[in-house]
Amino acid sequence: MVDIHEIIAGHKPRKNANDETINTRKEHLVPTTSKIPDLFFDEILVDYKLNRIEVLVLMYLYRRVWCRPNLYKEFGISQLMAHTEIAQNLKISIDDIYHSLRKLEELGFIATIRSGQYFVRKYFSRENDEKYGQTYDDFEV
Repeated sequence: MVDIHEIIAGHKPRKNANDETINTRKEHLVPTTSKIPDLFFDEILVDYKLNRIEVLVLMYLYRRVWCRPNLYKEFGISQLMAHTEIAQNLKISIDDIYHSLRKLEELGFIATIRSGQYFVRKYFSRENDEKYGQTYDDFEV
């Protein structure tokens, strides 16, 4: 006589379509996000006619200072090893990086502390920083 336990052990369960979907979802990566003030989209992009490269460079520096772990966050400063780091990460020529940095400094969004070290305003302009109460612990450019 055949034991019921042997029959059950030898029987493979049917695959449920929902199980495959759940397993597939678990394999996907979850994207990271960065918190950028709506002020950037509502005012800065509208009032200042920044080109694509200037926006990329500003967002790169902004994310380095305000959206990623950063020892100098309270001062609004980002430490980079070299300009080539930005150029490689953004896939932009070094000359375009230099032009963008100069333009962003002229607009007051950033300031160069020394080569590879940048002060980045949290609310993009001195007026907005004052409006929203942003201070930089005695560091002001």
